[in-house]
Amino acid sequence: MSMKKEMIAMLLAGGQGSRLGVLTAHMAKPAVSFGGKYRIIDFPLSNCINSGVDTVGVMTQYQPLRLNTHIGIGIAWDLDRNRGGVTILSPYERQSNTDWYTGTANAIYQNIGYIDSYDPEYVLILGGDHIYKMDYELMLNFHKASHADITMAAMPVPIEEASRFGVLVTDPSTGKILDFEEKPAHPRSNLASMGIYIFNWKLLREALIANKDVPALDFGKHVIPYCHEKGDAVYCYEYNSYWKDVGTLSSYWEANMELIDLVPVFNLYEEYWQIYTNGSSMAPQYIAKEAKVDRCIIGEGCEIYGTVTNSVIGSEVIIEDGAVVNDSIIMDHTVIKAGTKVEKAIIAEDCVIGANCVLGEGEYRESTYNKKVYDSDLVTIGEKTIVPDNVSIGKNTALLGETTAEDYPNGRLESGDAIIKAGEVE
Repeated sequence: MSMKKEMIAMLLAGGQGSRLGVLTAHMAKPAVSFGGKYRIIDFPLSNCINSGVDTVGVMTQYQPLRLNTHIGIGIAWDLDRNRGGVTILSPYERQSNTDWYTGTANAIYQNIGYIDSYDPEYVLILGGDHIYKMDYELMLNFHKASHADITMAAMPVPIEEASRFGVLVTDPSTGKILDFEEKPAHPRSNLASMGIYIFNWKLLREALIANKDVPALDFGKHVIPYCHEKGDAVYCYEYNSYWKDVGTLSSYWEANMELIDLVPVFNLYEEYWQIYTNGSSMAPQYIAKEAKVDRCIIGEGCEIYGTVTNSVIGSEVIIEDGAVVNDSIIMDHTVIKAGTKVEKAIIAEDCVIGANCVLGEGEYRESTYNKKVYDSDLVTIGEKTIVPDNVSIGKNTALLGETTAEDYPNGRLESGDAIIKAGEVE
């Protein structure tokens, strides 16, 4: 029995997020905490419900447990529906050629049956790892008014940065896309594709089946160029608001810090466009008389006895007496023991940082562990890490697992070094 829906969303949340290093050692990037209360996937899910899209297929792949638990049956986003709602779509074993999702479009191809069951006119394709607010209904209205077969959302970027993106060359009067350039050396336009697409489903279905044997089938590289060459009408929907790819440690840290600006670039407090999350009911936060707190987001259930400035603190975090935290992100259930100083760190969930430690000390040094991922002053600590008392940790460092005093020669972890005790997935 088919349940007709005008448009359904397919959210690609499989990303390993390897550029977030130890933060994604045990979870998919869309499940990483953001802004003290949320997870990255809350943003596209909230956009869906705020835009009136009530049927969302979430394709998970890498380390999906945390994500699946977080989404549950979608109650937090009002997506627990008898018809539609949110469905987790993991790759599954078939009789023949069992396959992981090998590319963005291959993931959709493997779920044609799910989409067909709603018989939609339109399918909205989304990524699970960007922080933004967008009304997809406005994009759908543009798609219909343009008589488009495919509409791609794009945003203007500084021309000198355009070579990092897929760039769209358009007819300025209509928005029709004339040409695509994937990461061009000399871009002819500054409109960068956001990886958000609306397709007419019949057309997309045909294109996926026609290209099903292309290895690592991808929208930007294969499906859209195929449709364009075939003569389908591809239009560009220009988006001019906040959008942040939090795919690197620096951009993740910056996006969190932007939430605490006096006038935040990205406002979590708008009444008409709420961000929903699966928040369990926790005790209120407690801030002791001797504590000092300045320009912070502090989650529920926290106990603050020390000094915290310019930081994003998750829920049920304990910052003991005399501890000082500056310019840092500390995720849920982490404890910072007495007398410890934390400077420019990202500390994941369920960590214990010992007493009288110093994090973020000394000068920046290039990473000896992984130059691609670690290239800033940040101290990055993965979940469930234990740091013993009385150690100092330099800048641009990474830690994961239960570390002991023996792991720190002379009580130090030098800038650029790492201690990885739990298996980080390469």
